[in-house]
Amino acid sequence: MAGIQIETPDKLEYQFIPNNTGFVQLRIRADHDAHIALTTSAAECDPMYEVFFGSWNNSKSIIRKNRTKPDVAEANTPGVLNPGEFRGFWVRWSNGTITAGTEGNFQPILIYTDTEVVPIEYVGVCTGWGSTGSWIIQPAQSAQSVQSPQLAPSRGAFGTVCWVPATSGQVPPNAFVGGEDNGEPMYVIRGNFNDSLMPGKLLSSHGCCYVPWGGEENGLNSYEVLCDFRGDWVDCSGGNIPPNALTAGQSENGEPLYVGRVLHDGVMTVGKVQQSHGVCYIPYGGKELGFPEYQILITQ
Repeated sequence: MAGIQIETPDKLEYQFIPNNTGFVQLRIRADHDAHIALTTSAAECDPMYEVFFGSWNNSKSIIRKNRTKPDVAEANTPGVLNPGEFRGFWVRWSNGTITAGTEGNFQPILIYTDTEVVPIEYVGVCTGWGSTGSWIIQPAQSAQSVQSPQLAPSRGAFGTVCWVPATSGQVPPNAFVGGEDNGEPMYVIRGNFNDSLMPGKLLSSHGCCYVPWGGEENGLNSYEVLCDFRGDWVDCSGGNIPPNALTAGQSENGEPLYVGRVLHDGVMTVGKVQQSHGVCYIPYGGKELGFPEYQILITQ
């Protein structure tokens, strides 16, 4: 499908298009200062986020909230834009986490996790500060239609939730962010281990995922990533599983396993909830750690 073509003048006024999918992919030709807005309506109104690629004379990229400083994320990106050719970029938003990066690279160059979850409905684009731009924006679409051909979604025994196969730290488009470790997004995954299908965590920079089992943090090269998912985290304790908790796998004995997370050592870490044990287990620091107080992932 052809992209949406937009020309932006040297004027800091956003042109908006509808997009509530959690993902936008675009190509930009500009000298500097290509700005992208994520908003709840087709206007500049709080709450909103802005992603600036190639600001400060094409030397730096940032994320800003509600049009105010200080910026909430920043990276040095010299020469990231080019006035003579189109460059590819992407922006994702999921569960309060905004990530942004360049075409062909799964690892984001910018990440910000907000305590507020803003329902993004529109994406806006503009240029300014002496720069004009040409844009090709891919039409709003779900993760299945933008993922690589080899990443076929799995919709098997545990409902119609989209689990996308991946390996070696790969993060498919529209992957669901469940936590963060030292500024890096942590994604919700599941993997086969010792005759069980087990939820766990993925940090792309590690080149593998981790699942908790047998008192250890176990690394797996192949896994499935939760994608295109709209859900929430709710506080939980013991074996009190909400009726709409996401069933993500099963133990070696056939018991359902759910997705949980725990804030431990300042890191929000994703793991598994096993009702009969009354805890959420997380893979952390080489060990499997259990916590009776946790958050559990539910479907909307």
